[in-house]
Amino acid sequence: MVNSWYMNSNDEEDQRSPRHLSPPKYVSLDELKEKTGVLYWKIDADNYEKEGKFAKIREERGYNYSDLLECCPQKLDNYFQKLKSFFTEHIHSDEEIRFVIEGSGYFDVRDIDDKWIRVLVEKGDLLALPAGIYHRFTLDETDYIKVIRLFCGEPVWTPINRPAEEHPSRKAYVES
Repeated sequence: MVNSWYMNSNDEEDQRSPRHLSPPKYVSLDELKEKTGVLYWKIDADNYEKEGKFAKIREERGYNYSDLLECCPQKLDNYFQKLKSFFTEHIHSDEEIRFVIEGSGYFDVRDIDDKWIRVLVEKGDLLALPAGIYHRFTLDETDYIKVIRLFCGEPVWTPINRPAEEHPSRKAYVES
């Protein structure tokens, strides 16, 4: 089951740390969906090709393009600089869909009150962030994740940094 919580925004703290409030304030899967529109599925990462659940979700949601990304200091040039760029708050004009095959990391998403919720993604987690949601990503302290990135149609890689209130995807997200 997905593990998520309201986080502190202490910029002095390592972005890869859990950043729990004191005391921690956890967010249930239902609350996460209600307050952000984020969708979540648990899939057997070792048998996803045989199991069928992954293929069914892809078909139902129209995810017809995928690629594989391995993110760690040994595989990604300028790793720490890239990690900082992933952590810049932004939106996308399309959904952001990630299926974790190995490793772990954090997606931070803004709720309806503009507060940060940190979502721990681990092996077997499939997460879909709606178009227009303010978010960012970082690895955790293990510094390793391997994901399948999914898209509907041609992938759009362009992050649109905050503020982006006038962007059509942001307007549509806020209205929904």
